[in-house]
Amino acid sequence: MRTRVLMVDDEKEFVEPLAERLALRDYDVTTSLSGEEAIEKIKAARFDVVVLDVSMPGMDGIDTLREIKRLRPILEVILLTGHATVDSAIDGLKLGAFDYLKKPCETEDLIVKIEQAYKVKADREERIREARIKEIIQSPRSVLRRKPAGDGFLDD
Repeated sequence: MRTRVLMVDDEKEFVEPLAERLALRDYDVTTSLSGEEAIEKIKAARFDVVVLDVSMPGMDGIDTLREIKRLRPILEVILLTGHATVDSAIDGLKLGAFDYLKKPCETEDLIVKIEQAYKVKADREERIREARIKEIIQSPRSVLRRKPAGDGFLDD
């Protein structure tokens, strides 16, 4: 299964070529040009990693990160930041971002971060699955008492 990456940046001339380079390396890449659009895509589809620009008009990267973590707590987010917004990226780490890279970044550096973030998310998902299986085995009726998840994703 290919890693599903959502690239969020208001600079179309930056995000599209980077998304194409990732797609050539067999990533399943979706792009978004705003925080609001990214949130709608996250509500509608499942992603493994989000690459998110910190500085965007409207809903900036930090506000978008907050909403992503509210909707999908284990979805990993890599922040992209210019020199002037490194402090914002550090604030993002405090809010649960996986890491950050300075723009412009090398494709290979981004790939390393995406792979690391994907591994962390996959490991968490596996631990959640194991805990749910253990709970079901110990108490099969617990399945009947559990309220259904909003959309069936593990990272609800």
